[in-house]
Amino acid sequence: MILKRLSLIVLLFALFSNLALAQLLPRPASSLATQSQSTPQPLSLEQAFPFYVSEVSPGRLRIDWILADGHYLYQHAFKFSMTGPLKSDQDAAAVPVNFTLPAGLTKTDQFFGDIVAYYGKVSVEISLTTVPGPDSALIIEYQGCADWGFCYPPQRAEHRLVP
Repeated sequence: MILKRLSLIVLLFALFSNLALAQLLPRPASSLATQSQSTPQPLSLEQAFPFYVSEVSPGRLRIDWILADGHYLYQHAFKFSMTGPLKSDQDAAAVPVNFTLPAGLTKTDQFFGDIVAYYGKVSVEISLTTVPGPDSALIIEYQGCADWGFCYPPQRAEHRLVP
């Protein structure tokens, strides 16, 4: 009986010693690379949804987004307004502006259900309803996600307007 217990203790000691040793040994680089490849990392906002504002004609602007592969923007999240002192002496509160969105892709989203999304390049036409003053800005609001399941928070950006 004592021999059996002694054998069991030696066996357990050897097992735990090997486990402890395995914890101390360095891991192969390939296992670390495999682990990081299996967990996608979110791109920065600037990499995922870069956009550019250009003037088409007086009072008309175009905003172009060039989305990273596997990323999309929600149609329902787009909002545009203008702030700042306005030449028409209106209040400095945000004034809505008219905008036109292109047709998008209908899909079922894990966060919002049935939505309209934009992939690739998205161009939005903006028509200012009032002449901007010297400190006016276009407020651009949008939100998007990555196909693999990461959703970015709603974004709000300002673009200074030239009167």
